[in-house]
Amino acid sequence: MSGEIKTMIWKPHVTVAAVIERDGKFLLVEEATPQGLRFNQPAGHLEAHESLPDAAIRETLEESAYHFAPHHLVGIYRWHAPESDTTYLRFAFTGTLTGQEAERVLDTGILRAVWLTPDEIRSHRARHRSPLVLRCLEDYLAGKRYPLDLLVHYD
Repeated sequence: MSGEIKTMIWKPHVTVAAVIERDGKFLLVEEATPQGLRFNQPAGHLEAHESLPDAAIRETLEESAYHFAPHHLVGIYRWHAPESDTTYLRFAFTGTLTGQEAERVLDTGILRAVWLTPDEIRSHRARHRSPLVLRCLEDYLAGKRYPLDLLVHYD
C-alpha cells in the first residue's frame, strides 16, 4: 500500500426510541446490559428496508408488548458511547398506545416494562442506558414535536 491512503468508512448505529406518556407516567423498559440493569425507552436498531416510524412500532412491541402508533418526532440525537466506542444516531418518536399483548414474551434481555413519573426517571439517572433517556424525556416535556412527514423513506 505504498503511497495509498486507506479510507475507513464510518457509520453510526441508527436507532429509534418511543417516548410514551400515559396518565403522567412514561413507559420505560428495564434491561440487562453489560453495565448491569438499566432503564431505557423502548428502543432499538433500524433494520434494512424498514422506515424509521415502523422501526419504532416494532421495537416498542418487541420490548414492551404494547402496540405503538407514532404521531410526532421528538428529536434526532447523536451520542458517542465511550465504553463501546460506538456512535448512535437516535430518532425519538411520541404517539399513542393502541393495545397490549399482555402474554407476549419480551425481547432477550428485557426484564419488564415499567411506568415511571418524570421525577422517578430523573432519580434513576445512574441506571439509564444512555444520557439520551433523560434528554428525550426532557425534550418531550418541553413540547418538542415535529411532523412525521419530515422523514422521507424511499423504497
